[in-house]
Amino acid sequence: MTDSNIPVTETWLRKHRLQYTGATRHPFILSIRDGSVDFSSFKRWLGQDYIFVRSFVPFVASVLMKSCKDESSDDDDMELILGGIASLKDEINWFKQQASKYHVSLTSIIPQNANIKYCRFLESLTGSEVEYAVAITALWAIEVVYQDSFAHCLEEGSRVPHELQETCERWGNEGFGEFCRSLRGIVDRCLQKASPEVISKAEVCFLSVVEHEVEFWNMSVGDVGAV
Repeated sequence: MTDSNIPVTETWLRKHRLQYTGATRHPFILSIRDGSVDFSSFKRWLGQDYIFVRSFVPFVASVLMKSCKDESSDDDDMELILGGIASLKDEINWFKQQASKYHVSLTSIIPQNANIKYCRFLESLTGSEVEYAVAITALWAIEVVYQDSFAHCLEEGSRVPHELQETCERWGNEGFGEFCRSLRGIVDRCLQKASPEVISKAEVCFLSVVEHEVEFWNMSVGDVGAV
């Protein structure tokens, strides 16, 4: 049993610190932070993440639907998730602009194995049988890995190439950090009321996201053997 005064997400982050750090301090992220990033890897990530975001939209929409129907949800949940969906249009446009800047043809990109698996995982969470607490856990985990990763690139001592500063600020900014903290608050509130079975499912979901993120970073640097 865990200390009831410690939020569930905090117990997970402590328990799975190694896996979480593997996702948020991946060599790809560290190469951006120290300025040694291979731009071919960045362009590979850019194209693959564009594909991922387009699959992310219906997943987030399904989380919104679950929040409208779940008794543990409240109006603030709906508004927060709806705001996240609205920002995804701007994010898709940003990917298009960056692709044009780096001469990446988004129409000719072939989804790689890690991306296909991740998108299938998202789709598996959209079903009506998946509890809101589990789905919102996945949403928080996906967002916080990016926020934590790119915020690290903005910390003192970093040597991010000026071309990638905008990328780091897109996910590493404080506003997005606050959004992630709000999502985490929803997760902890839902899990506080959830059954042990649902809490267990949510923990497995959290770990699955972390594993998919590591595989996605691996794919970006061309390590297909890890997929």
